[in-house]
Amino acid sequence: MTAEGAVPGGPRTTCPSCGAAVRPEDNFCEACATELAPAVVSGESPTNAAVCPYCQSEQISADGYCESCGHKVPSSRDHTEIDLGVLAGVTDRGLRHRRNEDAMALATAEPAGGPAAVAVVCDGVSSTRRPDEASLAAAQAAVQVLLARVRTGEDLIEASRDAVSAAQEAVENLGDMPGGSSPWKDPPSATFVSAVMTGEAVTLCWLGDSRAYWLGAGPDAAAQRLTLDDSVAGEMVAAGLMSEADALALPQAHVVTGWVGADSGGAAPHVARFEPPGPGVVLLCSDGLWNYQPEAAKLAELALPLALTNPLGAASALVTFAIESGGADNVTAVLAPFPPRTPEPYDTTLPAMPAVPPDAKDESADEPS
Repeated sequence: MTAEGAVPGGPRTTCPSCGAAVRPEDNFCEACATELAPAVVSGESPTNAAVCPYCQSEQISADGYCESCGHKVPSSRDHTEIDLGVLAGVTDRGLRHRRNEDAMALATAEPAGGPAAVAVVCDGVSSTRRPDEASLAAAQAAVQVLLARVRTGEDLIEASRDAVSAAQEAVENLGDMPGGSSPWKDPPSATFVSAVMTGEAVTLCWLGDSRAYWLGAGPDAAAQRLTLDDSVAGEMVAAGLMSEADALALPQAHVVTGWVGADSGGAAPHVARFEPPGPGVVLLCSDGLWNYQPEAAKLAELALPLALTNPLGAASALVTFAIESGGADNVTAVLAPFPPRTPEPYDTTLPAMPAVPPDAKDESADEPS
């Protein structure tokens, strides 16, 4: 006899919409078609802190500024942690920017071939308009395409290209001017990197200088960077003109030469398939992390072995490292242990934003007018 509400062959869980019995590996409820493991995106519904951490005033304006002391109060997008068990990520505003222009989107799926993990990291280009909205729109659009294709078992190379196309369209739409007037100068733009991990391989796709790394586990395991930057520095290194260290010291080193946005020029995304040689972790990150430590082996030392069993804790440690190293930029780190495993039921509620230390500085420039 089977207990009421239990599912043969799996632990007892129920659909949050209709209460029907479901398994943790189910993507949708068979009774009501509710999506059981939706993608989770940082900053989708940002809320401002109710009390200013600088002066303790409760007079907070609708756009997130303290009406008493004038400081920008923290919002839920300033610091977000997402833990899906199979993978996890942390994004933080850092110490100098007035807002977080990074975004991440995470998801899990149970296709016929076994568990899969999906991650997207986007970094808004600060010299353009609405960079925070650009990164969020790109991540939201791309993860939906990737998750749908993973669930139906479609080709992941093509799925990755289509995800970039969806991100491109979403960001382009942000630049539409009312009444069909001429487009903005410096329209919204963002860098892009995605990873779809199955038990066989990791499919990567990128434009810009957000990176993917492989952090191998074990005494003889190696760590390596999996992406090449679309930037002035990256192009100098690729052309063999100088070392990466010298290229990154150039004044224009971080000027990106590839992105998603209305003025991208139709740049084709890079797509690659990586077959891990053994256990390890895939790291996706924005330049707010790798600016302080670009070497794969050093990042592995920071993340392992914790990332194998506690990717959220390891991602938090990486972000903390970047902030303590200077925190000059927004920083995002997503970690996905390989091979992926069947996810446990998870809570997608995002934690409250902790108070910003009173001595934290906000030195970023406003977006261009």
